[in-house]
Amino acid sequence: MGFKLSGVDTVEHISAPDFKKHYLDARRPLVIKGLTNSWPAREKWTAGYMKEIVGSKTVPLYDNSKADPAKPINTSAAVMPFNEYIDLIKSQPTELRIFFFNIFKHAPQLLDDIVLPKDLMGGFIESMPAMFFGGSNSVTFLHYDIDLPHIFHTHFGGHKHIILFENKWKDRLYCLPNATYALEDYDVANPDISKFPALDGVEGQEVFLEHGDTLFMPTGYWHWMKYLDGSFSLSLRAWDASITRKAASVYNLAVKGGLDSVLKMAFKEKYARYREGVAIKRAERALADGLPL
Repeated sequence: MGFKLSGVDTVEHISAPDFKKHYLDARRPLVIKGLTNSWPAREKWTAGYMKEIVGSKTVPLYDNSKADPAKPINTSAAVMPFNEYIDLIKSQPTELRIFFFNIFKHAPQLLDDIVLPKDLMGGFIESMPAMFFGGSNSVTFLHYDIDLPHIFHTHFGGHKHIILFENKWKDRLYCLPNATYALEDYDVANPDISKFPALDGVEGQEVFLEHGDTLFMPTGYWHWMKYLDGSFSLSLRAWDASITRKAASVYNLAVKGGLDSVLKMAFKEKYARYREGVAIKRAERALADGLPL
């Protein structure tokens, strides 16, 4: 036993009314394989082209190790010139990845190569497109985005394995208190149910993205990602139309994000042990109560 994973609906194209009815309003993930057919990026964005455009700019790198309780979340493990990093991920397996890189600040001409899918929905945060790069074996830990956007996540130059969960499962996923990420002690791709019994039966979805594929992830969706090749992705973010959701986003940024960092810096390992204990107790209680219903 373990997670109950199903596939993600996949289409070549979709009309705005169908997208709104069946995926946006229903908050269901969707893969759109042909969304980028008209983008110059689909053909132009190779690893070599990115290396040429960005050059030797120094970038922070992250690995698969568990977060240091004495440091704020998303603290880098190393730094490297971008062009050397691209050579690394294309030549050998590595855990090192680039997280939430605003490449467009350094190479604004790349914006001409993409098209925001405004024909499907509004609310795009045009100032916040972001890139993610990873070597084969690099993993993005299980989390949901703290500002609760809808995300159109397009992959380039390889393959990516993604596992998704609705937010209603957060307690069973061992969500840490004051945080939007899970206990990092289990392998999402192959969880040990004997050690983490609350994971057994949790329902999720699984997808393998190829070059040019776009995954729509609704607001609040948990996601875990593994690069299967040295490759990269683009995330386009959009606000949910709901005022309630916007308020929740502000709350998360102001309270969860800030409070978690302050407590980690102040209490370090003691706080880490406390919140891991709370996450385990909440998961066990949710499992005993049969939640979510």
